[in-house]
Amino acid sequence: MPSRTRTRTSAHRAGRQLHGGPFAYAVLVLFAAGSLFPLLWTAVAASHDNTRLARTPPPFWFGGNLGRNLRTAWADAGLGPALGNTLLVAGSIALGTVLFCTVAGYAFAKLRFRFRGPLLALVIGTMMVPPQLGVVPLFMITARLGWTDRLPAVVMPTLVSAFGVFFMRQYLVEALPTELIEAARVDGANSLRIVRHIVLPVARPAMAVLGMLSFVQAWNDFFWPVIALTQENPTVQVALTGLGRGYVPDQAVVMAGALLGTLPLLLVFAVFGRQIVGGIMRGAVKG
Repeated sequence: MPSRTRTRTSAHRAGRQLHGGPFAYAVLVLFAAGSLFPLLWTAVAASHDNTRLARTPPPFWFGGNLGRNLRTAWADAGLGPALGNTLLVAGSIALGTVLFCTVAGYAFAKLRFRFRGPLLALVIGTMMVPPQLGVVPLFMITARLGWTDRLPAVVMPTLVSAFGVFFMRQYLVEALPTELIEAARVDGANSLRIVRHIVLPVARPAMAVLGMLSFVQAWNDFFWPVIALTQENPTVQVALTGLGRGYVPDQAVVMAGALLGTLPLLLVFAVFGRQIVGGIMRGAVKG
């Protein structure tokens, strides 16, 4: 009888929702305010003119020039085509990274083949190589392929990442039972069917996280796009460099352009954030 009572008490405690105290909420509010401050300051600076930003102390509340500065930044930087290019580039990179890294991670996690360990070590080792070392040969390859100032020059070199392969491999080692794959092979399933009907559903939470990280990284990437592309066919980050030119750059317009380049990412987080967190929570539940 006492053992049953303890079992019921433990089950009740396990099913009970935990609530944070006032200190926990205060810490969360503090960190949230610190995280949102750069975005808020960008919006405040974009709502003033260059003369007001040069004064001391700087403004701490919104002015009346936000709409005008946004229109100026949109027109001067050509952000319409740039946003379309960036959406296409970031979406293609995120989709390719999720697909290829999931398949490669599954191979390293569950398949047995010769030199699997050294190949995985080689993939991880490439993460230690600075990307600047590969700029010259990469540009030579893209120029020979005729991709100069074209979006494939930005998309193709980043369709697979070493971090993505390692991330998916580590997830599938624990989340994907080997017995499930063996049972599918006994039933006559080939490798393609196993990947489609077993690996991809199991890896969905990690794929959501990797896709979001890849999308954000591709959206914010500046180093390689500014080399491979020009102002005639830019991404957002390349287009925004045109706003800072001139003898006296208009900092308010630059801030307005930065705000326009950030809003799509906030929209993506607002739309897909709940699904990603839900996928992570489902992947964390055992049984």
